[in-house]
Amino acid sequence: MSSRLIGVGVGPGDPELVTVKGVNALRAAEVVVVPVMDTGERGRAEATVLHYVSPEKVVRVVFALNERTDRARREAAWDAAGERVAGLLRAHRSVAFATIGDPNVYSTFTYLAQTVAELVPGTAVETVPGITAMQDLAARSGAVLTEGTEPLTLVPVTAGATVLKEALAGPGTVVAYKFGRQAREVAEALRETGRIGDAVWGSALGLPEESVRSAADLDGAALPYLSTLIAPAPRGGGRGGKL
Repeated sequence: MSSRLIGVGVGPGDPELVTVKGVNALRAAEVVVVPVMDTGERGRAEATVLHYVSPEKVVRVVFALNERTDRARREAAWDAAGERVAGLLRAHRSVAFATIGDPNVYSTFTYLAQTVAELVPGTAVETVPGITAMQDLAARSGAVLTEGTEPLTLVPVTAGATVLKEALAGPGTVVAYKFGRQAREVAEALRETGRIGDAVWGSALGLPEESVRSAADLDGAALPYLSTLIAPAPRGGGRGGKL
C-alpha cells in the first residue's frame, strides 16, 4: 500500500475554524508535520494543531518560510524539508502536513508535495481545504467579498505594489495578502485608486493580539507580515445591483 501525504488547511489561527474533516485527518494520520522557521518559535499551524493532537505525534520541520532573496538557501531548505518528510513517509503509511489557511492557496505544501513525489514515487497526495484569512477577515469585519457578477482578485503584495494597483483599478473586490512590510505603499495605492474608504485590514485573526481596523487608519507603520486587506468592490444601485 502506498503512503499518503495529506495537506490539511488549519485556518488562519483560530482553532475553532479548523473543519471537522481537517480535525479528523489530523487525528487519523500517524504523524503530523508542522512547518517552523529556522528561529524555532512555534508558528500558527503548530499552535492550532496542538489543540487537537498530542505533542508526541507532531514533528517540527524547518522551512525557509519567509526567504525571498537567497534562492540557494530557500532551495536547500525545501530539499532538506522534503527529505525529512520523505523519511517519515517511508516509515509511516500516512503523514499529514498542517498549513495555515488552505493547502492550495499560497501554501508551502505545494512545494513540499512536489519534492516528496519525486523522492517517494507512488505517494498519494491529498488535500483537505481550510478556511482562508480573507474569509475570516470578512466575517470579523462585516466586509462582503463578492456580490452578483463581481470578480474577486487575490494579490500577494510580495509581488509588488504595482500588481496591487492594477487590481484596484478594476471593478471587483481586491484582497491583499502579506502586505505588512509594505503598508505605506498599500495605503498609497488605496488612496490613488479611491478605494481606501471601505477597505479593512486585519492581523492575528482569532488570536489574543488580533487587530481588525479600517484601512483609513494605515499610517505607514510596518504591520505584521501576515496582515490581510480587503478592498470591497464599489457598489451602488441598491440590493442586487450587481446581478
